[in-house]
This record gives sequence, C-alpha cells and structure tokens, in this order.
Amino acid sequence: MKWFTYSLLLILTACSNLPPAIDNPPLVDISYPQAVQAIGSYQSAQVRWGGVIVDVENEQTSSIVQVLSYPLNHYGRPRLDKPSQGRFIIKTAEFIDPAVYTKNSEITVAGILKGDEARLIGKKELRLPVLASNVIYLWPVESNTECYGPGAWGGFGYSPYFGYSPYYWGGYYGGPYRRWR
Repeated sequence: MKWFTYSLLLILTACSNLPPAIDNPPLVDISYPQAVQAIGSYQSAQVRWGGVIVDVENEQTSSIVQVLSYPLNHYGRPRLDKPSQGRFIIKTAEFIDPAVYTKNSEITVAGILKGDEARLIGKKELRLPVLASNVIYLWPVESNTECYGPGAWGGFGYSPYFGYSPYYWGGYYGGPYRRWR
C-alpha cells in the first residue's frame, strides 16, 4: 500500500510543472478586453495573458515579443479554439531567442501592465498594451498522435483525449489486432 501511495504522489507532483505565476492567476484577474477599455486605470496591475507569438525583436538591452492574445484555460494555456482578442507586447530584459520562441508558438506571460505603445501593423498604427514580464512560459507543442501505455491493460487503453476507456485499445498500432512477435 505504501508503494502505491508513493507512486501516486510522485505522479501527481510530476503533473504540476508550471511556474506558479502561470498556473495561478492574480487575485484580481484583469482580462485583455478590460485592460484595453481603460488602460490608464489598470496601469501597474498584475496580469496573466497568453496567446500566439507574432514577432520577436531583440534590442541591445531588451527583447520585445508581440503576441496575438487569446483567452486562457484554467491552467493558463491559450485557448486557440476561441476568437483572438487583439495584440499585446511583452518587454523583458532577458534575451528571447527567435529560434526558440518561433512564430505561432503558444506563450503565457505573467507580468505588470505598463501602459500602451503605438505600433505599425501593416499600414495601420495601433496602440498595443505593454507588459513587463515576470515569467514567460513557452508551451510545448501538442501532438495528436500521442498514446500512452502498452495499449491493453486488462482491455483498457489510455488516450490523452478520452482517458482510460475500454473502447480505446492503445493508439495507432495498438488494440485487439496487435500482433505480438
């Protein structure tokens, strides 16, 4: 019984590898639409926003990341199935490598709202909210082909989308028709 308890605790602690600032929203969670409506009244507020990287610029002393904003799920990951809310800018003193933080990568940032800044997007000038980042989290790419387990644990398989199911027998090559050699 002790072995099972320790194994369960190990598994549960391995699942929470997000930085606390990303995993937990601020006490007063200011959404992107709220901040854009009254940017001056929310200046210096803690926010947690996320979206998809549009552009990364590196200057001598800082890096600037332009992000297309999406609402976040309860873990802080951008919900790409929802409509985009607009753009915002992340400013950080850290070097952000454009080879790692590539265009269309999902990102979540926790930081302080510093106001807004004019940016030229195409031929149109827009005012974008600016965040001074405390924590930036680059989300790993999700794969639709991941399957865990040997495929038939007592007739049950694990799917990352459906959990344990007697109808899912373990992925692309798994199942009752698997040939053991």
